Amino acid sequence: MLERIWSDQAARSEGQPAAEPAIDVAAANVDGAQRKTVPLPSILGPVRPPNALLPKGTPANLRRFAENPVPRRAINVIKDRIASMDWQIQLRRGYTLADVPDAHVRMEILRRTLEEPNNADSFRSVVEQALEDALVGGFGAIEMERTDDPERPFALWPVDGATIQLNAKWDGDQNSPRYAQNTNRVGPGSQIPLYDNELMYIRLNPRSHTPFGLGSLEVAFETVNSFLAAHRYAGRLASNSVVQYALWLNETTPDHHNRLLRWWQDEIEGTGRVPLLTCEQKPEVLKFTGGTDAELRLQWQEFLIRMIANAFGLPPMLLGLENDVNRNTAQELLDEAFRSTIAPIARMLAEHFTRDLFCKRLGWREFEFVFNDLDVGDEMETVQIQTALLKAGILTVDEVRAQRGLRPLAPTLQLERAASESVSTAGEL
Repeated sequence: MLERIWSDQAARSEGQPAAEPAIDVAAANVDGAQRKTVPLPSILGPVRPPNALLPKGTPANLRRFAENPVPRRAINVIKDRIASMDWQIQLRRGYTLADVPDAHVRMEILRRTLEEPNNADSFRSVVEQALEDALVGGFGAIEMERTDDPERPFALWPVDGATIQLNAKWDGDQNSPRYAQNTNRVGPGSQIPLYDNELMYIRLNPRSHTPFGLGSLEVAFETVNSFLAAHRYAGRLASNSVVQYALWLNETTPDHHNRLLRWWQDEIEGTGRVPLLTCEQKPEVLKFTGGTDAELRLQWQEFLIRMIANAFGLPPMLLGLENDVNRNTAQELLDEAFRSTIAPIARMLAEHFTRDLFCKRLGWREFEFVFNDLDVGDEMETVQIQTALLKAGILTVDEVRAQRGLRPLAPTLQLERAASESVSTAGEL
């Protein structure tokens, strides 16, 4: 299977037809949109060739750190909350239905296509993979390709952001590649060039001195490393694999000492028998530790968990620390985490869909992607505010329905009326 992928990618990079039929890879081709990036380049070869593009300098241990309980919990709190949000397509500010007569039709097309971005993924699976890479290393990436089907105008594929390299000399020209994917191959096809309108590159914490983002796990890298070391030490100590005491035998000859050591190892250790000792002086037990839970360094581990939570912008209680949380503070901490961490990342992702996919790739600048759950607070308070705005004439019924992700009232009534008429006609027949 890997040889077929290799040969097809090499032939396509050289502009020649593949020696074998099209590779049987799920979601490799969607309605004429041919995928350029390799789904799993890390399995194609162990060699990293030299290149002139800037690689993302991320330690390989970031991926492994993300699989540990505390960092995984922090990643899932942010990723799952955003991926499970309700979303919609709407007209951007400055556009009205009069300016875009076919707005509802195209919005339905965008909605259906985003729900099934390719033949293998759903919208949530694509977003989860991009957010995972963004939180781990600050390099979330999604490939965007046009299709030949007007009812499905584009296709999306998640890309391993660690394999994406940036062109440091890119000057904004849409006809020159801005990105390249390293396929871990040597020779032709070692890098796949990608234009600005072909890749959605999500940078978390962008900075001016580097073209790369900064992932939350990168910020917590040293802290996670310290926590894992303390956790392993506590595990060895609790499992009695660390020596905590010794026996002091005063005025014992070397021969007597060796005989006693062999007797203890052969007859007593691991058997559960009661040892009987006969000597002039009672052996003395020397303790190396206090024999309490303080030796497990639990407070140090708790401090490190708090630092990891700070790196991800979350309250420590979401990572399992609930000692200083009560009913008065819990909800406030949750609201603060949503406003300061989850909502900004969700808005950044929505802006990427609007700018990169709708504007750059499709040229449909009239529409924008929005999450419906970002500005939702107290439901009763929201209803009261919307009712007051309706009475004051500031908002219309259709605008309020749009805020809630509902269709305009007139088309909805027409559909309901047509449905009821068809049901009554069927009953008469």
